[in-house]
Amino acid sequence: MAERQSGALGIIGGSGLYEIEGLANTRWISLESPFGAPSDEFLFGELAGRPLVFLPRHGRGHRLSPGAINYRANIDAMKRAGVTEILSLSAVGSLRETLAPGTFVIVDQFVDRTTQREKSFFGAGLVAHVAMAKPVCARLSQAVEKACRNAGIAYVQGGTYLVMEGPQFSTLAESEFYRSAGFDVIGMTNMPEAKLAREAEICYATVAMVTDYDCWHPDHDSVTVEAILKVLFANADRARELVRGVVPLTGGEVPCPEGCNRALDHAIVTAEDVRDAKLVARLDAVAGRVLKA
Repeated sequence: MAERQSGALGIIGGSGLYEIEGLANTRWISLESPFGAPSDEFLFGELAGRPLVFLPRHGRGHRLSPGAINYRANIDAMKRAGVTEILSLSAVGSLRETLAPGTFVIVDQFVDRTTQREKSFFGAGLVAHVAMAKPVCARLSQAVEKACRNAGIAYVQGGTYLVMEGPQFSTLAESEFYRSAGFDVIGMTNMPEAKLAREAEICYATVAMVTDYDCWHPDHDSVTVEAILKVLFANADRARELVRGVVPLTGGEVPCPEGCNRALDHAIVTAEDVRDAKLVARLDAVAGRVLKA
């Protein structure tokens, strides 16, 4: 590992998210993972004395579609870089009239409708089942809420994020179905990211940044690309402000009271004498704490 910043805050989001005033000692570093190639190089830096590690989820220039992202490599490399907390930011569509474009939703639940992605670090030869009833770290989400409030960002605490496979957007029938089910926002990127962060014992929180109403909205067709881009740019400005505000409210090394950093304590079910040695070796970062115990 070429670089490690113990107790770092990891940020996964858009390509320009790391252009933050005050971010110092920056350097782009390529990190390797036994699970393949991450989305891009990682930007290491420091903000207000806190080590930060940024990753453009789709690669710089938005090269990767949601289904082509190597989520396992991204999270594994974050773990190897010393990241103990991840703040994930993603653009979403709104399924609620009250969640207008520009609103930040601090998600607390997910529904995973993706079908073509590798969703676990574990598998044949080393089976594990982590708890996902509460898929985000409440402690980290509370810090995000406080940072939003301090920055005057319009936000909603709590909401369900429907993660679809994509890359196409929903049909009208699908959009209406998701609304009838009670979901709040829809996007394509936060699963299996949240599941993998839990397996890697990393605290994880998501901010879903609403850019537009999904196709259910009667005025959707009147929304222009120009208007959506305007919201995207404004959301990016607020996201950078949010990151600046979150840094002093978080600290990565203390044991998480939510138990995120102990998620594997009772998760591995494969007997030690029949575990696949090659898979055990690949999991040296993700599960080394329990595999070496």
